[in-house]
Amino acid sequence: MLATVLSSAVLGIDAYVVKVEVDVSDGLPAFSTVGLPDSAIKESRDRVIAAIKNSGFYFPPSRITANLAPADIRKTGSAFDLPIAIGVMAATNQVDLANLESTMVLGELALDGTIRSIQGGLPIAIAAKQNGIKNLILPAANAKEAAIVDDLSVFPVESLTDAAAFLNSAKEISPETYTLSNAVNSEDTQTYLDLIDVKGQEHVKRAVEVAAAGGHNIIMIGPPGSGKTMIAKRIPSILPKLSTDESLETTKIQSIIGVLPSDTPLVTTRPFRSPHHTISDAGLIGGGNVPRPGEVSLSHNGVLFLDELPEFRRNVLEVMRQPLEDGHVTISRAAASLTYPANFMLVAAMNPCPCGFFSDPNRECKCTHKQIQTYVSRISGPLLDRIDIQVEVPAVKYAELSAEVTGEASPIVRKRVEAARRLQHQRFDGTSIHANANMESKQIREYCKIESQAQDLLRIAINQLGLSARAYDRILKVSRTIADLDENPSIDAVHVSEAIQYRSLDRSFWKK
Repeated sequence: MLATVLSSAVLGIDAYVVKVEVDVSDGLPAFSTVGLPDSAIKESRDRVIAAIKNSGFYFPPSRITANLAPADIRKTGSAFDLPIAIGVMAATNQVDLANLESTMVLGELALDGTIRSIQGGLPIAIAAKQNGIKNLILPAANAKEAAIVDDLSVFPVESLTDAAAFLNSAKEISPETYTLSNAVNSEDTQTYLDLIDVKGQEHVKRAVEVAAAGGHNIIMIGPPGSGKTMIAKRIPSILPKLSTDESLETTKIQSIIGVLPSDTPLVTTRPFRSPHHTISDAGLIGGGNVPRPGEVSLSHNGVLFLDELPEFRRNVLEVMRQPLEDGHVTISRAAASLTYPANFMLVAAMNPCPCGFFSDPNRECKCTHKQIQTYVSRISGPLLDRIDIQVEVPAVKYAELSAEVTGEASPIVRKRVEAARRLQHQRFDGTSIHANANMESKQIREYCKIESQAQDLLRIAINQLGLSARAYDRILKVSRTIADLDENPSIDAVHVSEAIQYRSLDRSFWKK
């Protein structure tokens, strides 16, 4: 007898419907799975057999074939355990086939029949709704994230026995409920670090505020202990809150990679990722035989912090150039070619030299000019060109460390940042651009016009510093953001002057 159970699999950040066709026929006992399954799915045979028997159900000593359609796309993961088991039981008249017509089933089985969590609950629920499926049976651990989707009944189950009883109408299971609007509009559940904790460094805090207001990439250069990492960790506290669309997209990425906490069905705070400098290019960008998202995608709509930037391998840094420019990353493998979103704010920190004390007035730098140049050359010019703001972070003086007044708190700075972002949303309404940093040549020409005095200032800076065309565009973008913070519709000379000051590396920072 043949039974068909609707299920799903994730491809990229989206999911698609998979039909699990189970045929139980006469012949020598055998259990085979076809439809391009990976090793985890092939091993489901043993889990399914043990789970059915240990749950008190009948497992037929017959020839069983499970087909995962469409059969031309490789399937991965253990989420097909439960639909295969339900298919076997439906084909042997232990589960009512009529209740499977508009029901999607997913879950990993333990040998005793309990159901474990899976990855990708949210994109799977979205795919179910888009395909007109009314009911979704999921592990209890994934039910809340799937319940975010409206007009879909999500039934959490904890065992194969519960799933079978529910499908046979022998047990009632209340559908999971979760209100998306309340979750997005609620206050941040994460306790952010506050900028008020940072002593001194007012010009660096200002640069960070400008970066947050326009979504600009920023690099901080200074000696050890000057507060670079401390400031970077506090940048999420001044970024605008996630919108509904941003929350859903961020949650989908964390869901498919399996890092979404079970008690957090919806991500409402901006991600902050800080990978170690030993990370590989595949770990940063994504990869694998079946491509999976990397750190640049996990930091989508948030911050990617690279501490000790020159310590990262050159090839790792260079692969970031495309996502920094395009806002997405495409990974091509023999199995598939997938595109993941990667619209993040890059925050980098580095010492000015190998010992870290170059330009420090209190400690002597023992590095030679060649050593410094070799250290700096680990970061390519094209990558530095893609970083809008470059700011020096000097050692903090004792007077600033001992002072009672420490500057503004993060909520105050965030209000100014949000006001600037609102101006940008109005400016770019109806386009795919959300912040000044994403402007392309057409938008720069339209929205970054500067008056004659500012043009003279910029011309002098370009000639003296030898800036590239990309650096010229970066200065105009940053100038537009500074003007937005001042709520000024035009870009004045003072805005351009401040933007030029944020090109420390272009001003020959390391020349002796």
